[in-house]
Amino acid sequence: MAVNDPKTVAWVLDGPKVLAVVGLSDNPERPSYRVSAEMQRRGYRIVPVNPKGGEILGEKVYSSLREIPFPVDVVQVFRAPQYALDVVREIGEMVARPRVLWMQEGVVNDEAVAEAEALGLLTVQDRCLYKEALKAKG
Repeated sequence: MAVNDPKTVAWVLDGPKVLAVVGLSDNPERPSYRVSAEMQRRGYRIVPVNPKGGEILGEKVYSSLREIPFPVDVVQVFRAPQYALDVVREIGEMVARPRVLWMQEGVVNDEAVAEAEALGLLTVQDRCLYKEALKAKG
């Protein structure tokens, strides 16, 4: 499998998907909030993952990926690169695994990519989902 394969990016952008956003902040000034809000406006279901709990963007916040009681299509990572491997290992514990691991712009961790691919996930790293959506559809 190839990291940042254009077919993987196109599949994510092809229409509404369920995005579990690890590290989604409730602060509207944070990139995770702004990107998630825009993807939500584009029809994507946002599933916030943050140990704080509560509600973000009108959606229940789950403290971990393992707590999400329904399938997600994409796990999007808004955490520092050193935590990406922990996210992948948590994906490995999910009952229904997502199809794609998307590590946002600035999140580069080749070890996490290798483990994600070993789990059968398609991977995107160091790319902004919102910027890719703008390029694809405007």
